[in-house]
Amino acid sequence: MVRPDTGTRAAWASHSEGRSAESESPELPTYIQGITEALREELERDPSVFLIGEDIGTYEGAFKVTKGFLQQFGPRRILDTPISESAIVGAATGAALMGMRPVVEMQFIDFISCAWNQIVNMAAKIHYRWGRAVPITIRGPSGGYTHGGPFHSENPEAWFCHVPGLKVVAPSTGWDAKGLLKSAIRDDNPVLYLEHKFLYRRIRGPLPGPDVTVPIGVAEVKRPGADASVITYGSGVHLALEAAAALAAEGHDVEVLDLRTLRPLDRAAIVATVERTGKVLVLHEAHLTGGLGGEVAALIAEHAFERLDAPVMRLAAADTPVPYSDPLEQQVLPDTARVTSALRTLLDY
Repeated sequence: MVRPDTGTRAAWASHSEGRSAESESPELPTYIQGITEALREELERDPSVFLIGEDIGTYEGAFKVTKGFLQQFGPRRILDTPISESAIVGAATGAALMGMRPVVEMQFIDFISCAWNQIVNMAAKIHYRWGRAVPITIRGPSGGYTHGGPFHSENPEAWFCHVPGLKVVAPSTGWDAKGLLKSAIRDDNPVLYLEHKFLYRRIRGPLPGPDVTVPIGVAEVKRPGADASVITYGSGVHLALEAAAALAAEGHDVEVLDLRTLRPLDRAAIVATVERTGKVLVLHEAHLTGGLGGEVAALIAEHAFERLDAPVMRLAAADTPVPYSDPLEQQVLPDTARVTSALRTLLDY
């Protein structure tokens, strides 16, 4: 039996559906276009939505997500700020309490730690303490594979998944990037939205229309299979799909489950994939120790142990800061070859 994610009454105020399928094609929109479309459509749809962050107006964002927004929506809705993440989130939280729906951009997600107190002790706890909604979305580029070094390659999701009151999402496709961002903006709770910068202009696929959202808290099977499961999210989805394709040529059928939402976890989907295959590799780009993979493995041990045909395996980044050097970065972060090798070990168990 699968328990619901605990703490719902206390932690979250209460809240559209979407389908996700992604195919590689240079003619299709990019992952980053999905983010831009979601922001523009929500700004047009709801006058209470505004964007706030460093260099998002005149400079149009470090990655040009907000290109043309200042001209279209004006400085009252596209707010350039000083370099102070704590002040940005504090101002956004106050605006959310007054009925606005702010979307905060962290120029790089690594610097979200500067706003730790505002997010963890303020925004995340206000509904529990006062019963007030805090509809704030905090989005930012995360992840490595871009030679960004130790201060521009962080995957901080596990820190925030530990905090009741926060929702955490990590899309892997353009469809999910757009649909989940729209859901986050419309949600009455603070949502941390992790967009992987390595995927920005490398992943292409169809995008949902303006009225389609992807529900928060619902995982999706990106590739069905029967022999083993990879449970992953973000960049890991694409590594898993590549490894599954390589192993299919050897006669192995690997399922890929994209969590999409990291808090609350879709526990039913996790248990269901274990029941289908009996063997599980949990994959993520964040560091191994204390990573979300440990939570997923524990959940499986608690709720689906008797359906396992092998120990749950984990594959993640090494417990070291991400190096700037290209060859060193490749040694630290997961890649397709490591995923394929781990799956072979699992399949042979």
